[in-house]
Amino acid sequence: MKKILITGLIAGCILFILSYGGLFLGIRFFPGLFVAYDNPLFNSNGSRDMLFYMHAFIISFALSWFWDRFKGLFKGSFLMRGLEFGLVYSIIALLPVMWISFSSLDITVVMVISWFLYGLTQAIIAGLVFAKVNP
Repeated sequence: MKKILITGLIAGCILFILSYGGLFLGIRFFPGLFVAYDNPLFNSNGSRDMLFYMHAFIISFALSWFWDRFKGLFKGSFLMRGLEFGLVYSIIALLPVMWISFSSLDITVVMVISWFLYGLTQAIIAGLVFAKVNP
């Protein structure tokens, strides 16, 4: 359990920094993508903002547990193990969530694709951290 918490915390810190750095770069270089977020669906009164900021740690702890449970199934170098981990997670978890989100919410295909790629990138980075720290 200690290994899960430590690797989850390390991955969470890395994902937090990369996620918010990427958000600022994305807004700067792809402003058209973010215009779609000017929608009542995405506006809140601010009471849940902390939940949004904690997402990197929530996903990291969940993925850390998943890694610890199934790491023996991923073979090869740490790079290949991290990539495969990210792809497996994306196919079994992200793809169905993106499908239901697109089918039930008023969001664009570009949004869904960007969310999928964002989640895939997070999972690969977390997988690389887990493969290195908790082989």
